[in-house]
Amino acid sequence: MNNNSIKSVKTVAFQGEKGAYSEEAAILFFGPSIETKPYKSLPEVFKAVEEKHVDNGIVPAENSLEGSVNQTYDLLLSSELKVSGEVILRVSHCLIANKEMSLDSIKTVYSHPQALAQCRNFLSNLNCDLIPTYDTAGSVKMIKEKKLMDSCAIASERAAKIYKMSILAKGIEDDKNNYTRFFILSKNDSPYTGKDKTSIIFSTKNVPGALYSALREFAIRRINLTKIESRPTRITPWEYNFYLDFEGHRSEKKCKKALEGLGKKASFVKILGSYPKWS
Repeated sequence: MNNNSIKSVKTVAFQGEKGAYSEEAAILFFGPSIETKPYKSLPEVFKAVEEKHVDNGIVPAENSLEGSVNQTYDLLLSSELKVSGEVILRVSHCLIANKEMSLDSIKTVYSHPQALAQCRNFLSNLNCDLIPTYDTAGSVKMIKEKKLMDSCAIASERAAKIYKMSILAKGIEDDKNNYTRFFILSKNDSPYTGKDKTSIIFSTKNVPGALYSALREFAIRRINLTKIESRPTRITPWEYNFYLDFEGHRSEKKCKKALEGLGKKASFVKILGSYPKWS
């Protein structure tokens, strides 16, 4: 468990089926003694934490190859939940099938769209139909329950073990530098540890140099920015919210000053939370 300040967690919500990468990331963060609860969609994970059906949630934030998970950031904008932690998981894909199947018998491959995209080179040699689904592990569960003997799924090695399926190939992702960053969702964020990050959302006024002026609040205080990305506001065409991560805790003096300065220059600021950096 990376964050020693979270010790009483009993239940953690994740999107997908048992064996999903999100569940694997939750166990990596909290330890093997937690109880994980699967939900079909990301909004349901947020709702489960908001309504206290679980202690925490875990959601994918960004992938090193495919970029940010836009739905997660849109939900963070509208939710009162806080980001209280992060965990980075190395993603290694396997080709999984029912027992006694071979590569020659495969006609269809099921998986999450990102997993299919991350295995393009391998899949191009199979000459199979590719069917996107809502979850990697859910694809394994489906082909097992439906006894699809000409189909396979892309998911984790752990998913294959959970559903007692065969692994036809391991490490089929195109790029081995395939990592997914997950956020831990809580009612409150985490206390200062000295090795923290803070995530915020802000929008600027529609004037020349507005973004430069906003970012200057961090530059003059030598606060390192680790991520900045724009997303449409969905309110006014061609206006954007900026999602920003910076090193430091919101309670630190220089970070508080930077956020205060940003508040004077931005039209909107929301602090998503401060949390220990994953090491």
